[in-house]
Amino acid sequence: MSSIKLFESKQIRSVWNEEEQKWYFVVEDVVAVLTDSNDPKQYVKRMRQRDKTLAEGWVQIVPTLLIETPGGKQKMGCANAQGLLRIIQSVPSPKAEPFKLWLAQVGSDRLDEIENPELAAQRTRELYKLKGYPEDWIEKRMRSIAIREELTEEWKNSGVKQQKEYTILTAEISKATFGLAPAQYKKVKGLKNQNLRDHMTDLELIFSMLGEASTTAIVKTKKPKGFYENKKAAKQGGDVAGNARKELEMKTGQKVVTSQNYLTEQEKKNNNRITLQSGNKKNK
Repeated sequence: MSSIKLFESKQIRSVWNEEEQKWYFVVEDVVAVLTDSNDPKQYVKRMRQRDKTLAEGWVQIVPTLLIETPGGKQKMGCANAQGLLRIIQSVPSPKAEPFKLWLAQVGSDRLDEIENPELAAQRTRELYKLKGYPEDWIEKRMRSIAIREELTEEWKNSGVKQQKEYTILTAEISKATFGLAPAQYKKVKGLKNQNLRDHMTDLELIFSMLGEASTTAIVKTKKPKGFYENKKAAKQGGDVAGNARKELEMKTGQKVVTSQNYLTEQEKKNNNRITLQSGNKKNK
């Protein structure tokens, strides 16, 4: 995200979408950087004329959002990272080639991972290493991913179908385990669009795994059907971890949930900016 927002030392205007939890970028700014066009608006118009498929889906890819400009807020066409990558495919410019090569590499990597799932785990480990996470933390995080995948597979087999249902069930485990829904938990840690588990301490990860592993065991033995029965099982699994957490806190006199996170300085700045944007919207 930082690379997109500041490309070749030229600022690309962006706005945070609270509902989708995603950054959106001004398309004309991106086109101006990639093409050196003096009239990016006309360039975008010609690009849409050339690429009929892009033009047909333009409204979905490029919504109009309010952007801060020197003359005040104006409505401008914006796209999230996924939308930008689609637009870049239609830009015949040498500056766009690195992005296109990166897209091709990502596509190739994903096909490799389908053929050999172990590659995905290896790449995830490498990514965490590059971010500076300790080896022992990485091992716990990888185990938590495996436990999560096993649980979602059990939910799927038990008749849980919609993404919204998975989100609610996950929140049920979290509330029973930590006394906090994921959204509340993220606030404690000062997170915005970051993955909560990527910012958990060792103990937090352990109790998170216990809650989900316990839920998996209950689902396997009791065989609940559909969303509502699984919701009960999720609370029961979370309660197992929650009771263990409370006992540990009583023995140590310390809370398991902490505000500790692994945010970089740039991520902290971005989060502060999101908070300011949200505050400005509420004030209006």
